[in-house]
Amino acid sequence: MSELADTDPTQVRVELGARSYDILIGSRLLDSLGAEIVARYGKVRAGIVSDSTVAPLYRARIEASLTQAGIAPVFFEIAAGESSKCLSVFETLVEDVVGARLERGDVLIALGGGVVGDLTGYVAASVRRGIGFVQVPTSLLAQVDSSVGGKTGINSSHGKNLIGAFYQPGLVLADTDTLSTLSPRELRAGYAEVAKYGLIDDPDFFVWLEQNHTAMLTQGDVSARIHAIARSCRAKARIVSEDEQEHGKRALLNLGHTFGHALEGATGYSDRLVHGEGVAIGMVLAHQFSAYMNLCSPDDGARVKAHLQAVGLPTSVGDIAGDAPDTATLLRFIGQDKKVQRGTLTFILTRGIGEAFVSNDVPSSAVEDFLRQTLEG
Repeated sequence: MSELADTDPTQVRVELGARSYDILIGSRLLDSLGAEIVARYGKVRAGIVSDSTVAPLYRARIEASLTQAGIAPVFFEIAAGESSKCLSVFETLVEDVVGARLERGDVLIALGGGVVGDLTGYVAASVRRGIGFVQVPTSLLAQVDSSVGGKTGINSSHGKNLIGAFYQPGLVLADTDTLSTLSPRELRAGYAEVAKYGLIDDPDFFVWLEQNHTAMLTQGDVSARIHAIARSCRAKARIVSEDEQEHGKRALLNLGHTFGHALEGATGYSDRLVHGEGVAIGMVLAHQFSAYMNLCSPDDGARVKAHLQAVGLPTSVGDIAGDAPDTATLLRFIGQDKKVQRGTLTFILTRGIGEAFVSNDVPSSAVEDFLRQTLEG
C-alpha cells in the first residue's frame, strides 16, 4: 500500500474461489492504484476509461500513479451520463481498446460512476474474450453497489441493463475522497443503495442509518462514511459469494429495482430521474406493494418513505419532474425486466424492515391493480 494513504484502508474480500478479489475503502487511495495493480497483475499496460465529468478531476493523478509504478497508461473518454450505456458507445470503445493493442494480460480501469463501470466492464469482458478489469468508483452509488459483484452491461431500448455479462473485477479501489466532488443530488442518489442493504436483511443497519444518515452524508465525517460503505460492501460481497449469477438469493439486491428500472425507462433514462432516485421510489413502492399483498404492515412502507424523504430523496411517482409515467408504460417496462422468467413476474417483496424475499410468481394483474390504485387514485 502506498505510504501516501493516511491510514490503512478498510478491506472487504469477495470470495469467489480463484476469482476472489479485494475491495479497498478509504481516504487518499487513488495514489496507490498503480502499486495495487502491479501487486495483482504485474507491470502490464492499462487502459483508463472515464467520462467527461470525472476525467478532468482525476485523470492526471491516476496516470501519474500508474506511470510511477511502471505501468504504461492509455486513456479513453466517453460522454458523461446514462446515454453512454448504449450499443454505439460500446462499439466505439471496443474498437478503440482493440486499436490500442491492449492484450489479454493487460488491464482496463473504470474510473467513474456506475455508467463508466458497467460499460467498461462489458468491454473488458468482450475484448479478446476477457482482459483484466479494475474498478475505481468515484460515486457513492458505484462504491456501494455497481462496482462490486461483476454485473456489467448496457441498456437496450426495451429496458435497462438487458445487454451484458457477469465479469468480475480483479480489484475495487474506493477512495472516499472522490465523494467530495459529488453534487448533493448524486450523493443522495447513492445513499438509496446504502439504505437498501438495511432493508434487505439488516434492520440494525437501517436503524443506524436513521440515526446517522446526516453524519454519513456530511463531507467531514469520514468514519461514518467509511463504515456505511464497508457495511454495504460486506453485505453485497456475502450475497454475491453465495449466488454470483443471480440464480436465487442475489436477486434480493434488486429490492426496489423492478419498479425503479421501469420508472427510469419511462422517463427515457434522462436527468429527470437518476438511478438512485428510481431505486428510492422503487423501494417505497415495493414496501407498499407488499402491504397491498398483505405481506407486511403499511407502517413499514411509511417508515421507509419517511426516512428517504428525510434524506431528500423522491419517494413517489409524483415527485418526478414532468408528466408522470402511466400504468401501461410502467407495465411494459416491468414485462421486459431481466428477472422475468417465461412470462412470470419476479419481485423482491418484504415481510417488514430487513425481511425481504424473492417472489417468483407475482400475478401481473396484482401489479396492474396496485399501480392503477397508486398512480390514479
